[in-house]
Amino acid sequence: MTTPRAERPIRVVIADDHPMYRFGLAAALGASDEIEVVGDAADGRELLEAVARHTPDVVLTDLAMPGMDGTEAARHIGERFPSVAVLILTMHADDDALGDALDAGALGYLLKSADRDDIVQAVKSVARGNAFFGDGISRRLGLRGAAGRDQQDPFPFPQLTGRERDVLALVAAGDGNRQIAGKLFIEEKTVRNHVSRILDKLAVPDRTAAIIKARDVGLGR
Repeated sequence: MTTPRAERPIRVVIADDHPMYRFGLAAALGASDEIEVVGDAADGRELLEAVARHTPDVVLTDLAMPGMDGTEAARHIGERFPSVAVLILTMHADDDALGDALDAGALGYLLKSADRDDIVQAVKSVARGNAFFGDGISRRLGLRGAAGRDQQDPFPFPQLTGRERDVLALVAAGDGNRQIAGKLFIEEKTVRNHVSRILDKLAVPDRTAAIIKARDVGLGR
């Protein structure tokens, strides 16, 4: 029987192409009683194998890795392992890298300059299904939102994963669960699960309220 999340450590897989960085990060996270590092990987393909092998709660991955990079790996994880939260830990602070990671389904984004406490807090946050962005990244999201008030915000609802934003956009356009499942090539049950999480994250009581909130930022038009 699976142990409830509250009674067991958060299981984490780390991906980075620098072995010593992986080692140091694993040691830093392992010092917390609430986190258990169960695997590591040097690139995106190894990461997918490690996720399949260890069924973690959270993946903590760099973006720049040889072969399959972190963004592509995040996209595959979202499609194949939707219950696994992806947290990016990278040196890249540019808008393109951030946007690509969010579109791929990353729930959190930190720079490697973050201290241990921030990384631990981020892991705990995304494990609960909440978005987490480092200070510099949060400011970037805020600046981009402010700059685009007369346009559709390129990063609406950063607490949602990329796939959840896709689902919300189709909900806002008036599609039902069956139509959304067909357009995104996923099961109707998966759509229902996404919608349920969207309502929780947007703190709205029902689908209609979610549609109103989504259309206010330009989704579904």
